[in-house]
Amino acid sequence: MVNESPGCFPGHAMKQEEPALCRGELLKTDRSLQKDPLNNDEPYLDDERVMPLGIGLLNWISVAFLIYFLLCAVGLIEAGFVAIGHQTAEQIFSYATNPVAGVLVGILTTALVQSSSVSTSIVVGLVAAGLPISIAVPIVMGANFGTTLTNTFVSLGYARSRDDFRRAFSAATVHDAFNLICLLIFLPLEITFGFLQKIAELVGEAFITLDPANDLFTANFNLINYLTDPFIAEIEGLAAGVSQPWNGLITAGAGLVMIVISITFVTQLLKLLLVGHAQRLAERVGSSAPSSGIFTGLLATLLLQSSSATTSLIVPLAGSNVLTCRQVYPFTLGANIGTCLTAILAAFAVTGQRELAFEIAIVHLAYNVLGVVLIYNLPFLRYLPVKLAEFVGELGSRRFVVAGGYVVCVFFIVPALGIFFLSR
Repeated sequence: MVNESPGCFPGHAMKQEEPALCRGELLKTDRSLQKDPLNNDEPYLDDERVMPLGIGLLNWISVAFLIYFLLCAVGLIEAGFVAIGHQTAEQIFSYATNPVAGVLVGILTTALVQSSSVSTSIVVGLVAAGLPISIAVPIVMGANFGTTLTNTFVSLGYARSRDDFRRAFSAATVHDAFNLICLLIFLPLEITFGFLQKIAELVGEAFITLDPANDLFTANFNLINYLTDPFIAEIEGLAAGVSQPWNGLITAGAGLVMIVISITFVTQLLKLLLVGHAQRLAERVGSSAPSSGIFTGLLATLLLQSSSATTSLIVPLAGSNVLTCRQVYPFTLGANIGTCLTAILAAFAVTGQRELAFEIAIVHLAYNVLGVVLIYNLPFLRYLPVKLAEFVGELGSRRFVVAGGYVVCVFFIVPALGIFFLSR
């Protein structure tokens, strides 16, 4: 039986069942004939579709450009906060008169300047000027927590979709939850025994004896800065004619707008490109050992030399439902360690107070490594950060004001109030 098809070419006779292409649908593969080249020629899953090679390549190039703009957006936010809060941060450090106040100072100043490297550099200068190491160590602990704010900003780009925002916000806050648990465990131990200070002093002396040449490539070269600095400099130049702190607000605001735009289009493209393959990727990540995820996060952070960049790039995969919060978790831990190794490499490039720079960097490294070893080897603590993050993500997805309140209270209001009362 033959019919004229109104949906295909005029006057063209065809069978009653129209081809998929004439119906405007993506062509489904014949599972008995077609194989997935991205998965060792295994059969396609039921939800996979064939996309023309040229269109697929163009979409991946678009994803690469959007990721570049996302990295630039993160850099703009950091540059904006530095312009707003660098001098304020130096003033706040004067309130670090005891270990608890030191932690709060570390959280607040790092949240203001959005760079644990800036906070650490200020700490090195203060220690050289006479700040006790016993106060500097808690400041580093607080800075480790405060630097997680950047990827939380990235997750806010998913606010228009409740499910996507819940997944993205959970993936972003799992870093907060882990650092909070580490802080609650190690701060009392450090106050009582000072073990991190002792480790830093011992290892710092050993590193100084192995001091390599000052022109160490990895100490002086930052891939992310090399790629994004020209774009960031252009935006900062446009805001240069505005008085402080408005120039910083304009720069940070431009970064937030770029995050929303980048995340919106990256999410759509990833869902289009990874349909079908997403399930395979999630299964592979879920079946692999947690140590491989930790190593991947560590290696990525060493290459990019920015934990904010690596954790911010993993948030879109969670928001797009490619990875779960539990699968993102080990990668985040690796990034936490990787940024400490970057700080140690950077310490080789310090021209003055090099031993103090090493000690502060080693405090940071020992703190994060011991946190991963302890929490991941205790079954009742292992996935507690994931549960806390998923709980916060669920609350934040129901009411966006809760998510905004979480960011403002945890990173700004609570530390500021704590410093105010402790300094009286």
